[in-house]
Amino acid sequence: MTKGQLEAKLSEAVSKFELEYMGRGPKLIRTYIICDMIIIRLSGVLSPSEQKLTDNPQGIELFKKVRSSLFEGGRGYLETLITEIIDVAIISTHSDISTKTGEKVIVITTDKNMEELITTK
Repeated sequence: MTKGQLEAKLSEAVSKFELEYMGRGPKLIRTYIICDMIIIRLSGVLSPSEQKLTDNPQGIELFKKVRSSLFEGGRGYLETLITEIIDVAIISTHSDISTKTGEKVIVITTDKNMEELITTK
């Protein structure tokens, strides 16, 4: 599998996680493999009610707490989806979402340099 094909498969897995676990899939998703990191950038992940909630500081704080808690609860499922695609051990998983742009970033670090495991065609 080429790097591009692997990145596409990982994007599909993360999109599946977002839809099944978080309740809404992204409008756009890009995945990048860089050495021992998987960086996933998702756009359009906020629902209309979440967008409305983030109109004030208290809403932003509540939204961030809920999203963080949900993500932490589903972390194991996401990591399983990733390791089913590529044989690596996941060291850590980080996530944040911008309430201003609706963009979410997930960074996953692994125990191997994945670029050495795949072809670069």
